[in-house]
Amino acid sequence: MLFVVEQRSADTIEAVRRVLGDARFDLIVVPDSEPRTKPKAMNFALPLVRGAYVAIYDAEDVPDPQQLRLAASRFLLHPEFDCLQAELVVENARENWLTALFAGEYAGQFGLMLPLLARLKLPMPLGGTSNHFRVAALREVGGWDAYNVTEDADLGVRLSRRRYRTGTIASRTHEEAPVTIRAWLAQRTRWMKGWMQTFIVHNRQPRLFLEDIGWRGFLGFQIYVGSMILSAPLHCGFLAALLLRQFLPGEAPLDMWDLLGSIIVVIGYGGPAALVVAGLVRLDEERLLPAQLLLPLYWVLHSVAALLALRELLTRPYFWAKTTHGKSRMARNIDKDVPIATAAPAPDQAR
Repeated sequence: MLFVVEQRSADTIEAVRRVLGDARFDLIVVPDSEPRTKPKAMNFALPLVRGAYVAIYDAEDVPDPQQLRLAASRFLLHPEFDCLQAELVVENARENWLTALFAGEYAGQFGLMLPLLARLKLPMPLGGTSNHFRVAALREVGGWDAYNVTEDADLGVRLSRRRYRTGTIASRTHEEAPVTIRAWLAQRTRWMKGWMQTFIVHNRQPRLFLEDIGWRGFLGFQIYVGSMILSAPLHCGFLAALLLRQFLPGEAPLDMWDLLGSIIVVIGYGGPAALVVAGLVRLDEERLLPAQLLLPLYWVLHSVAALLALRELLTRPYFWAKTTHGKSRMARNIDKDVPIATAAPAPDQAR
């Protein structure tokens, strides 16, 4: 196992060196230079990979102990797959309303949406961790984009453009969700900025993009990634229009635009909410459902993050706001009075 650490992270380097007596571990120190991003560090280590497969984990992850073995067996049984994404689950979901909403979002995204995209053979933006690759395919696409702050999403699309297949595996990795709005905003601003970068980069030459990925993949990318970017600011716009209508003098009769607006509300709000609810039910986390009533507020926070991301895209596009971890009192079962959800194994999705 390789620990890839930037030179400027002296405390982390020292912590890794304390376990280097174990022959299974090795340390790769990345020279300090721009851009200071996770994908730059991984590209630095990629030429040193000697095996046929490679897996990416964030340092704070708690993957299922059998995940690597499962991924290796899936690669052997399903040679059509070149990348496998494990399911990410929030371990401190019950800590507060923000972590509960984050957990619902992850439950819908990684438990339902990504497996659906995989089954439909559509471009699948990867999660930033717990992805498993055939090294040959990863090298063929050039590794990661060192300047993209959501290198995972970009790589998933580039794999699809080269007609490499991505699937999901029935194994879970537990992660700690941000416990404060400030930490959440920093992380989500980076994600939004990275999705914007991904959307712009792949649409620079739309005709070539279409030729590479085909009509289904092209439309799937525009709808899926485009909606992640555009839906965020639209939430604030919709709420502002709704409030303005309520306080305007007079009462306008219902017309076609009201009907259209109602349809948009049902689809735009009902669809994502249903995905969240279904994802939580699948994880047997029904106790988190009452917190999902705050989803409209959560989506407004997405709007704020989108505006901050747009500003950063114009002023410092390669800045990587690192997420603060280790702040949860529940993570790693520190609080024994509050159990962390461990869901039953999911059905095999790598088919």
